Amino acid sequence: MEPSLIGLMLSLPSHTTTPRTKAWRALKALGAAVLRDGVYVLPAGVGHEEKLLAIAHEITRSDGTAELINLSPRDAEQGARFAALFDRSEDFSPLVDRLRELLGDATLDAPAIDRHLRLLRRQVEQVAAIDFFPGEAQAQARRALEDCEARLAALVSPDEPRPVERQIARLDRADYQQRIWATRARPWVDRLASAWLIRFRIDPAAHFIWLDRTTDCPPDALGFDFDGATFTHIGGLVTFETLMASFGLVEPGLMKLAEVVHFLDVGGVPVPEAQGLAAVMDGLRRVEQNDDRLLKVAFPIFDALLVHFTPDPE
Repeated sequence: MEPSLIGLMLSLPSHTTTPRTKAWRALKALGAAVLRDGVYVLPAGVGHEEKLLAIAHEITRSDGTAELINLSPRDAEQGARFAALFDRSEDFSPLVDRLRELLGDATLDAPAIDRHLRLLRRQVEQVAAIDFFPGEAQAQARRALEDCEARLAALVSPDEPRPVERQIARLDRADYQQRIWATRARPWVDRLASAWLIRFRIDPAAHFIWLDRTTDCPPDALGFDFDGATFTHIGGLVTFETLMASFGLVEPGLMKLAEVVHFLDVGGVPVPEAQGLAAVMDGLRRVEQNDDRLLKVAFPIFDALLVHFTPDPE
């Protein structure tokens, strides 16, 4: 189906510069394109009519005129021209360049990369929000973001496991009770969330040990989140997601929590709650130098997030 547009035809008295500027800024924030002088268009749907009506109301209050119009393309060629009005390549291009510069700057440490990356991620998402017909430009920006996030993760956790390609077998929780579970010391989000999942959904009597060297993992322990561990990154899944898949854990709240853990561990699609959790986990790690105590204080955070992400019963 070819894209239909909703347009706003406006006219304001020449002496009313403030309302004109206000209307222009509001239309720019919505991602409106200029069809011709005085005619601004947006794709039909996604709440655009209500937003344009609000702008039209402000224009008429300022002694201007405003009319909403619907535009449907005559054919595929005109539909392509409609879509081209919203090409965001020029908006994404400088962001991609800056992300590539960030990736190649060997002088930056992890905090500096994180600081730059937070800003660039926000800017990419702002452009993506008005990229109504996404194409290669947005895909390039997201790939560049993922590359920078991977570099940051490698600096923060240089021993982060490398993903392996294998089938995930369905396991019976009854076979994994009262076990010793081992992972790398000074756990970050994936290891903390995985330990929480193990304790509260898999093995309530689990005993955790923290390894300074993964080669010291006891033979009777179940390793998680390191190369060669029983449970680790598989394909595109982080350890938390691997554990969920292995034991058939498909609760909606857990699925949403998995998105947050995935983003913080390896990047990808941003999740609004992720930066808040990262800040809390960073603070806890600074306060608690003992990993057992760190685990104890982290568990209620994941409890609360699960409640937050669990839909209310019908």
